[in-house]
Amino acid sequence: MTTTNQKNQILESLNSLDQVQTEKVLEYIQGLRYTSLDEASYQKFKREALKEIRQALGKGRKLRPSF
Repeated sequence: MTTTNQKNQILESLNSLDQVQTEKVLEYIQGLRYTSLDEASYQKFKREALKEIRQALGKGRKLRPSF
C-alpha cells in the first residue's frame, strides 16, 4: 500500500466521523503533539543540567566514586 493510498484512507475515515468523534480525534492528536514537546523540553533541560554539573565538578577537586 502506498503512502498516498494510506492518506486517502485516513481522510475517508475522518470524513465518516460525526462532530463528537471528530473533536475526540483532534483532542487526542493535540495531546500527542504537546506531550512530545514537553518531553523534548524536559530532555533538553536535563541534558543542560548534567552538562553544568560535569563542568562544575571538573573545575573543583576530583571526586572519587564511592562504588
